[in-house]
Amino acid sequence: MDLPREIWAQIFDLAADEDVIFQYGLPTMHSQSLWHKNLRGKWEVRRPTDAMNAIQFNSYATKKAIISTCKSWHEIGAELLFRCLFFHEPRNLLSLCETLESSSSTASTISSSLGWWTKRIHVCRYNRSTTMKNLDQALISIVKHCPNLGIFIVDVPMGDTFGPVADTLATYALKSLRTVHWNVSCELLPKVIWALDYLPSVMCAHIDFESKHEDEDSESVPLGSAGGLQICLPYLQQLTLSGFFGQFLEEATEWSLPSLRCVSFDCRNHRTDQPDALGFLAPHGSKLTFLDLNCIPPLDVPSILALCPELTTFSFNADWRLQPPGAEVPIPGSLAVAYAIDHLMSVIVNEPHLNITTIGLHGLLYAFDVGYAARVAKEDQLPSHIIRRSNDLNVAALNLVNFPKLKTVRTLSRAMLADLNEANGPSEDEGMQRYDAWWAMLMEAGIRLEDCTGALLGTLPDDEEDDLEEDGDDDSDEDEESDEEEEEGEELDIPPLPQVGGPALAELRQLLAECRAMEATREPLMFTSMFADMPGMPPLPPLTD
Repeated sequence: MDLPREIWAQIFDLAADEDVIFQYGLPTMHSQSLWHKNLRGKWEVRRPTDAMNAIQFNSYATKKAIISTCKSWHEIGAELLFRCLFFHEPRNLLSLCETLESSSSTASTISSSLGWWTKRIHVCRYNRSTTMKNLDQALISIVKHCPNLGIFIVDVPMGDTFGPVADTLATYALKSLRTVHWNVSCELLPKVIWALDYLPSVMCAHIDFESKHEDEDSESVPLGSAGGLQICLPYLQQLTLSGFFGQFLEEATEWSLPSLRCVSFDCRNHRTDQPDALGFLAPHGSKLTFLDLNCIPPLDVPSILALCPELTTFSFNADWRLQPPGAEVPIPGSLAVAYAIDHLMSVIVNEPHLNITTIGLHGLLYAFDVGYAARVAKEDQLPSHIIRRSNDLNVAALNLVNFPKLKTVRTLSRAMLADLNEANGPSEDEGMQRYDAWWAMLMEAGIRLEDCTGALLGTLPDDEEDDLEEDGDDDSDEDEESDEEEEEGEELDIPPLPQVGGPALAELRQLLAECRAMEATREPLMFTSMFADMPGMPPLPPLTD
């Protein structure tokens, strides 16, 4: 304990490994997923958001171990537990509320509360029945104790809790709040608009609009004074909308969003409330670099790409029928292969798009003739035939003529990848032929075909290698899972935003690099060799992160 308190605090900060947790950007559909085994021993594809939750679990376990080591470490590291407040069960908000209230007399911060250290609040959605009912006062009290709150994520339907909580955020975290993730019902749209108007410093906004009944007409929500409100969000760079957000998009068309660069629209499985993407992108698409469109009804992709000339990453539903009736667009001779689609491709651009390097494909459940979609196709062959032909035409359009800088095509459907794993690859007939044709065409053009894990499409988990690792390693399952989760944290592809990580962390890493250099060149300490030879004495550990 001869080290200064500040050095110990920096060591604990590195051990907690919270860099990804405190990034303002949120994971997108292009963030890499990871294979893992569930409790039944079957392979599943873990979502990037699940990986983020696992990182928070691991970080909390590390911090708890630190403060449980001794009284001195507990005193120095107590603040670590309050920097990220992650709730797997929303009712735990009540116990934390009591802790923050009782800490007011002992905390050594300006705010007289341990919530002074809190940068992130995350309420996780454990199951479909999880709600925030009767927890509004607890959440409000916690936010009041967190004047430096930068990230606020509630992945649970907030219901009537949203209004009071949004007012509290605007009052107590106005200057510090950068990222919000809300889950609200459609009738709360006016309050969402007003909340954004009172949070001008927000850089990332993810809003899930859930309707109580899918047949409910969300377009009829009365906006009152929120209708036509001219909002300016000068720092907003990432906007993610899911569910029934059509009316919200109409209002946002008139807003001032000068810094917007990353946009994601996810309509889930419903076919109503079709978003007016063209209307929104007309004023806001010229500076976008990332655009993700996931809905069932097709959109006008050529017009959308014409409105977004700076895009580098673009995603759309590969099941869309983008070929105009009667149009026949031949594949360029240099890229032509023995293709089952008569050398046709979809009209996906009005003119070549010069900046796109990565294209993501939603859908494709019918493409390889496996899983539930294959069973449905046997019962009704015409719809599946139309979808598969659209898949072929759309993939054929992903060439260097339409996209001169294209390097990667990524399939984004986790369900499709799970079906491929269950069937041990595409079907032997049409599925394998389609896979070989796509692979040959893209490979000839120098384009990489990936799945949602970032691996080459067709790379499936190997049970034999996993069994060998288990036989040859005596470590516990918890350690193996921890290693996997650490790898997930490194692979999370979060849109870069300003102030991510902060200059202090970069300076600390530079200091650590200098310490490594000194460690490699310094002379051995006296008695080091003697201690190393003593029975029961572990070897001195190397200097690592």
